[in-house]
Amino acid sequence: MDFVRIVTGEKGDQMTDTTPDFGAQPAELLAIAVTVAREAADTARSMRAEGVSGVTTKSTDTDVVTAADRAVERQVVAALGALRPGDTVLGEEYGGTDGDGAVRWVVDPIDGTVNYLYGLPQYAVSLAAEVDGVAVAAVVRNAATGDEWTATLGGGAFRGKKRLSASVQTELGQALVATGFGYDAKRRAHQAEVLTRLITRVRDIRRFGAASLDLCLAAEGGVDAYFEKGLNPWDHAAGGLIAAEAGLLVGGLNGRPAGPDMLVAAPPAIFGPLAELLAEFDAAGGP
Repeated sequence: MDFVRIVTGEKGDQMTDTTPDFGAQPAELLAIAVTVAREAADTARSMRAEGVSGVTTKSTDTDVVTAADRAVERQVVAALGALRPGDTVLGEEYGGTDGDGAVRWVVDPIDGTVNYLYGLPQYAVSLAAEVDGVAVAAVVRNAATGDEWTATLGGGAFRGKKRLSASVQTELGQALVATGFGYDAKRRAHQAEVLTRLITRVRDIRRFGAASLDLCLAAEGGVDAYFEKGLNPWDHAAGGLIAAEAGLLVGGLNGRPAGPDMLVAAPPAIFGPLAELLAEFDAAGGP
């Protein structure tokens, strides 16, 4: 069934806008996401205080996962199942769940697990609600500090109650650019080669270790731009919407959408120049 929204045309005429009904408005989905993410962040923080346990590795010896990653994701899946039965969930640790709902929730239970392991206050719960593959509501909560960023599609991005406006930087040479690195040694070597060429063309480079927080930092102008190769949906589903709603362009290289080969988030004036340099330096290539 569809719901009907009345919008006003240029001359004040009423027009009918029909949008698929997925059982809740973006604001309602955001309210659910915030509740679930806050409780999950509390769990992550309390488990960190008790000491990190159950540490194993995934893709490489440096790609760590903890008992808290798994516990937090199980908690999020259970909470969403109780609040929105039938929806599906895609998570970093356990993959996808079954369901026939129109909404898919994408969760990274602890983004920045290496930071979490070392006690660095840069790790977050990231949760987004998607409809037809498009994020419509998102929350990223820094579990260590309690800082929280939210967004709804078309509704803007916020840190707490403050509406976000991204950097208005227009010169790439004056841009502070954040990035991240993969876990595979050969991929890191290629990414390092890209950085040695890029760093002379921008103000400086920053690496914080959590993609969702990098995107939120870009959304509020803490850095001017961000790029990274190798991101999965749970890494950027929430942060990508927050960045876009704050006014950044979010995409890939050569006109492609953001994906595992590359994600770039930058102000409109420098997105093109940055993406062109990254393409020239083969940032999406290599292992």
